Amino acid sequence: MHTTPEWIEQAWDAGARKIKKASLRIGARFPHGSIDGEYHLMPPVYWTAGFWTGLLWLVYREHGDEELRAIAEDCEAQLDALLQDYSSLSHDIGFMWTLSSLAQWQVTESEASHRRGMLAASHLAGRFNIQGRFIRAWNQPERIGWAIIDCLMNVPLLYWATEQTGDPRFRHIAVAHTLTAAQQFLRSDGSVHHVVFFDPETGERTGAGGGQGYAEGSAWARGAAWGIYGWTLGCRHTGRREFLDAAERAAAFFLNHLPEDRVPYWDFRLPTQEGAPRDSSAAAITATGLLDLADIVGGEKGRYYHEQALSILHSLYTNYHADDNEEAILLHGTGNLPMNQNIDRPLIYGDYYYMEALAKLKGKSGFWGPWTR
Repeated sequence: MHTTPEWIEQAWDAGARKIKKASLRIGARFPHGSIDGEYHLMPPVYWTAGFWTGLLWLVYREHGDEELRAIAEDCEAQLDALLQDYSSLSHDIGFMWTLSSLAQWQVTESEASHRRGMLAASHLAGRFNIQGRFIRAWNQPERIGWAIIDCLMNVPLLYWATEQTGDPRFRHIAVAHTLTAAQQFLRSDGSVHHVVFFDPETGERTGAGGGQGYAEGSAWARGAAWGIYGWTLGCRHTGRREFLDAAERAAAFFLNHLPEDRVPYWDFRLPTQEGAPRDSSAAAITATGLLDLADIVGGEKGRYYHEQALSILHSLYTNYHADDNEEAILLHGTGNLPMNQNIDRPLIYGDYYYMEALAKLKGKSGFWGPWTR
C-alpha cells in the first residue's frame, strides 16, 4: 500500500476550504474560467456545467456539508430542461451528467438522478455513427463527421448504462468509439490529434485538424491528457489490452515531454516555449488518470505511474495553488488559445481533476466508474 504524504491532506483541506468559500458567491450556478479572482459564470448548456457539481460532491462525500449538497442538487435540477432540448446537447453529455447525476446517485442513491443518467446516456448513444464507429462531436452541419479526443471522457456514462440495465448496446458503442480513437487519434510517437474527420456516409477517415492545439501536426497538451485518462478508463471498464497500450503510449509521450516543474506548456510542439502559457488543467487530468493507470498495471510500472502522478500533483500544490485573493484553486490553465479564450487563467475542470486526484490519494474514487454500491 502506498503511504500518503502529509502534503496530500494539506492540499485537500486547502482546496475544500476554497470550494466552500466560493460556494457562498457562486451558489447553484455554473463557473468556467476565473477572471480577476472570480469565476466567470456560464449558462447550464455550456460543456463545463458538471464540474462545479462534481467538486461539490467530492467535498460533500468527505465532509458531509449539507449546504454544498443542496447547491449540487439545485445545479443538477437546472440541467433537466436540456434533456428535453435535443439541439442544445452535444458529445459533452457525459461530462455534464456524470459529474452531476451519476455523482449524486453514487453518493446518495437518488432515483431521480438515476433516471437523469439513463436519459443522458440514451442521448449520447444516439450520437454514434455506425459507419465510422465514432460518437459525433458538436452540432454544426459542417461537423457531422467530426470526432474529438475529449469524448473519451464522455463514454463512461455508457458503461454505467449497460451496468444498470444489462443492455450491452451502450457498452458496444463505448468500446467502438474508444477503439476508433486508439486507431485514428493516436500517432506513432504517442501524441494525439484533437480532431479527426470522417465521411459521415462511408465512415472513411478523411483527415485531422489541430483543433485547440497549435497546428494540425502539433501536440495539444490537454488532448494528450484526455487520451491518457480516457483510454485508461476504457481499460478499467473492459480489460482490453489495446486500450491499456494506448493509455501507456500517450502517458509516455506526455511524461517524456514535461518541463522541469512537471506542468506542461499548452502544446508540446510549439515553435518556441518563450512566453508560452502553461496548462495546469492538463497536468491535473493526467495526474488523476495516472493514478488509475497505476492501479491497473500494478507492480514496478504501477509504482512508477503513481510516483509520476504524485510529482505532478505536488508541483501543482506548491507552484500553481492560488492564494486567498483568488476564488479558484489552480492558477495558469489554458482553455482555448486559438480562440483566445481563458488563456493563463484558472479553469473549473482543472480544479475538479486536481481535487479528484487528491480524493483518490485519500482512498476514495472518482465518479467515472467502475461503480460499487
